Amino acid sequence: MAAWRQAGLNYINYSQIAARLVRQALKPELRPEALKRDEANVRFTQWKDGKPVTERQ
Repeated sequence: MAAWRQAGLNYINYSQIAARLVRQALKPELRPEALKRDEANVRFTQWKDGKPVTERQ
């Protein structure tokens, strides 16, 4: 069994922790560029009948 499973983590949590540790281990001059990749933008779109539904205000 995988060590991350034995620790009670799912693969997403495991990979997030590993990525964070790698970014922290980088040389100081490379760290700012890697930290930019740490940010995530999520956009949700509702779908109905196979087409996106947009809200108009």
